[in-house]
Amino acid sequence: MRILVCIRQGLDGEINPFDACAYEEALRVKDAEVVIISMGPLSVKDFLLRLTRLGTKRAILLSDRAFSGADTLATAYTLSLAVKRLAPDYVFCGRQTLVGDTAQTGAMLSVYAEMGLVTNVMSVCSINEVQITCKTRDMGEISAPSPALITVERINSLRLPSIRSKMGEVEIWSANDIEADVSRCGLAGSPTRVLETKENSSGRRRCTYIDPSELSGVIFDAVNKLAQETLQTTPSEKKLKKVISIGEAPLEYAKTVCDNPVIVPISTAEEMTQIIKNEEPDAVIWASDSLSKQVSAQVAAKLNLGLCADCTSLSTDGESLFMVRPALAGSVVARIKSQTIPAMATVRTTQKDTADILVGVGYGARENIDKIKEFAEKIGAEITATRKMVDNDYLPYDMQVGLTGRMVAPSVYVAVGMSGAVHHIVGIERSGTIIAINPDKDAPIFDYADYGIVASVDEALDIK
Repeated sequence: MRILVCIRQGLDGEINPFDACAYEEALRVKDAEVVIISMGPLSVKDFLLRLTRLGTKRAILLSDRAFSGADTLATAYTLSLAVKRLAPDYVFCGRQTLVGDTAQTGAMLSVYAEMGLVTNVMSVCSINEVQITCKTRDMGEISAPSPALITVERINSLRLPSIRSKMGEVEIWSANDIEADVSRCGLAGSPTRVLETKENSSGRRRCTYIDPSELSGVIFDAVNKLAQETLQTTPSEKKLKKVISIGEAPLEYAKTVCDNPVIVPISTAEEMTQIIKNEEPDAVIWASDSLSKQVSAQVAAKLNLGLCADCTSLSTDGESLFMVRPALAGSVVARIKSQTIPAMATVRTTQKDTADILVGVGYGARENIDKIKEFAEKIGAEITATRKMVDNDYLPYDMQVGLTGRMVAPSVYVAVGMSGAVHHIVGIERSGTIIAINPDKDAPIFDYADYGIVASVDEALDIK
């Protein structure tokens, strides 16, 4: 059995953390031949050589000037040619990179490579030459016949090389080697265009500092007075003629660029593809839940359309759709235009929480988890966590909120012991009221809070 693992080098020179989990999961499959593949400049060769010490002896680097500047669709096309040449039983990918944060390439690749698809994998339950069965984050246990592609969540830690391990070989494949149509590769083959980027300052609030004794009163006042949250997007003066909203969740976004958007319930990628062909809309707007992300990416590949992910606002001049989304772990926002019609976008919709109050636990409060749970129980709140808390095994992955976790929009979010990293802020910025607790008065989290308490956990929560 051959498993091909798609890997990307991050801006820090290390392996993308989701891809690291996919690589580790592949290495754990008994008697499997594991091959790793990446796309990038020739300098990536040394990076791949280091990774061959972990258990694979073969690595492929797709490197050609024609590949540069690729968006997710062009990347998926290029990778698919190599996949067909290698003919693996399975392809393992990380859910997303931290550069683009789109979670699109894997699903698009499955279409171009004509493979089954399982996304958001939390564990591989069983795998053989015939079928793979996985536990997923949101959709239970799913099986797919070989050949299949899976996208993996942050579910493990990549092993370290043994002292005696030796490097394998890295093969360099060009556009000619994979018989690529260069008009579909790189920038030339990318249907989305970044028009501008700027520092992400969204989510900033004016913080009022309060005494710990005021905390309970502020929480319950906020819960009682919060009205239905409204979308913070200004409708465009000019509108597109026909826009499809896939389900109710993205409807408010669709209304900012179309007076009368059509609501279509989500279905399979094949059915959605046919509906879009028949309706011929100017734009299609999708939600950001796992199923919507998967199906939208598959549809984009089937129709060779641009797809912009995780948009926070939409606008139009009456002819084109312009999309704004965070990138580089949320540190910048990009304004993007699709070169294809219909333009397609997934928009930032939030998961419905079972509690009006969420208490987020940051790494600075890692020694106070039991006390925070006690406080949360007292006020009827649920616990969430930052990525660092999850990565260091203090709290489980299903509690993680942020760019690589889930998006939330509770009435009140109490951030305890967290610094205010941008990748967490993007997951909580649609909360009604944010209360930050941190002993460091200069912590960035206070820039994104409505109320702040400069105190330790014990002082702030008044837990004896």
